[in-house]
Parts: sequence; C-alpha cells; structure tokens
Amino acid sequence: SYLIENDVCYLVLAERNYSKRLAYSYLEDLAQEFHSQYGKRVNSVTRPYTFIEFDTYIQKAKKIFTDSRARRNLSALNTELQDVQRIMVQNIDDVLQRGVVLSELDTKAQNLSMLSQVYKKDATHLNTKSMYVKAAAGCFVVLVFVLYF
Repeated sequence: SYLIENDVCYLVLAERNYSKRLAYSYLEDLAQEFHSQYGKRVNSVTRPYTFIEFDTYIQKAKKIFTDSRARRNLSALNTELQDVQRIMVQNIDDVLQRGVVLSELDTKAQNLSMLSQVYKKDATHLNTKSMYVKAAAGCFVVLVFVLYF
C-alpha cells in the first residue's frame, strides 16, 4: 500500500492478511507526523537520508500498529469515528429540513402579505362606498324633510 501526500510517497509492505484499512491508517499517521516535522524542508533536500532521524517515529508507529491491543484501540476509534460521522449526517439532514420549513414559512409570509394588501384595498373601497351611501341617505332625509315642510 502506498500514499502520496505533499510531494512525498509513503510506502508500507505488509502480509496479505494485514488489514488494508490499518495499513492506510499507518500511512496517514506517518504522513501527518512527517509533514508536521519536515513539511517545509522537503523541497530543499539535496542528499539521501536527510530525514533519517524520522526512523525513530516510524519504529514507534510500527510497534503501535502491529500490537493487537492497539488494533483493538484503532477499531474502537474507527467505530467512534463512524458514530460521529453518522451524527454529523443526521445534523446536516436536520439543518436541510429546517431550510425546507423556513422556505415554506417564507412562502406563507409572502402570501399573507399579498392577502393583507388586497384586504386593505377592499377595506378602503368599502369605507368609501359606505361613506357615499351614508351621504346619500342623509341627503335623502334632508330632501324629504324639506319637501315635507
């Protein structure tokens, strides 16, 4: 298995029955540590074995990744990461559902605004019509009163 990251190739040789996921985890761990220690100096290297002191970290990581208890720990860690991933997916789904609800609420608010404008226009029209009817009734009463006397 191999991994190329930040212009550096990481390679691991393992037995066939060794977990590929564990091998890639090992490579990712090495890549992360190497980049944190030597990432800025990689392009300026002019001679072989410049980073030979990194071998101590490689050996420590090798012991950790070959230890069966560490594998169980990594398995537990992977399970926890999957749980976190599942929770994050659920949170994203919840946020998307809230977005749908908010867009529906926005549509309802726009409809309500349009209906309130129509109501205001109709109310103004009815008030004007009512005023004309009252004025006509008043004129009719005055006219009957004048004709009667």
